[in-house]
Amino acid sequence: MRRILGIALAVLLVGGVIAVIAIGGKKPEGTATKTVRGVIGSEKSEFFRDPDVVKALADKGYTVKTETSGSWAMDQLALKEFDFAFPSSSEPATEIEAAAGVKGAQNTKPFFSPLVVIARSNAAKVLSEHGLAKMTGKNSGTLLLGPFLKAAAEDKKWQELQGGTSAYPELSGTVFVKTTDPTTSNSGALFLATASNVANSSTVVSDDAGIDRTAPLMKKLISVQGALEQSTDGPFRAFISGSGEPLILAYESQVASLLQQKQDPGDMVVLYPDTTVNSPHTFVPISEKAKELGSLLATDPKLRSLVVRHGFRPTEGVAEFTTATAPHAAYLNSGLTGIRQVGAPTVKVLMALAARAKG
Repeated sequence: MRRILGIALAVLLVGGVIAVIAIGGKKPEGTATKTVRGVIGSEKSEFFRDPDVVKALADKGYTVKTETSGSWAMDQLALKEFDFAFPSSSEPATEIEAAAGVKGAQNTKPFFSPLVVIARSNAAKVLSEHGLAKMTGKNSGTLLLGPFLKAAAEDKKWQELQGGTSAYPELSGTVFVKTTDPTTSNSGALFLATASNVANSSTVVSDDAGIDRTAPLMKKLISVQGALEQSTDGPFRAFISGSGEPLILAYESQVASLLQQKQDPGDMVVLYPDTTVNSPHTFVPISEKAKELGSLLATDPKLRSLVVRHGFRPTEGVAEFTTATAPHAAYLNSGLTGIRQVGAPTVKVLMALAARAKG
């Protein structure tokens, strides 16, 4: 009898499981229905890994899987293996479209981030005392690119700026900003775009004569650095950990994200170059599956709030960034006051400058 009851109970349990599956087999509302794969700039990795972002995207029907690459190297990838590419500015997008065979794709620019130079406080003090920077507070200021590039052209040493003394022994050797590789990385390329504009009498370099005129200085800015990294993530993390160079090129978003997460910024001063080329992160849809994802990142209120939390400025919601970062005004120039914004050279000219700078 017990054996018969046991068999009957087992049958009922199996039947119950089947019933539950039959009743609940339909996916709950808000569960992702499309998996898309994309290649992104490394500065967006933490955004796409954020569990809140993953959930917000799933609620809109997406599971997003990403790999990282330098923005200017994306066109060399097997792009047909991806559903979208997401470089850190609009300039590489044209090359990506051509390489992926989707020329004329409906690109979206959901958010952007200016470039900044983060400095050790002693380095910022020395630059300020010698007219290469202007402090607006203890932890913020402006890098004066004209005087800074003049010092770079003259191979100025930190010791020279300190009057031959060793007041700050950690500051030694040639004065330079640590950047990424301008031939593959967006931040490094846009630093050259900005510097070449200032060196070219505040005019965008547009021809061979302009390249020849500015290339020697661009080479000095790059060659003095030694080995170059492919993304801003490595140098930024080194700086925050207390190592690395005294002047590092970064995205404002990296700083804003750090501050909003209440992480210790350590000995950091944020210097905004007085001339800059904006960096609108540009979403390039490659497959039909990812066609609407870019506009979703720009318009969905939840996703936009998460964009701000990760330090980016929404293209359609700059006021949201200003409000969210108000507690960190000691570091950030939310209104970009006093910053001259200029256009970038064409891809062909900028890559020629980058090649000459590395050559």
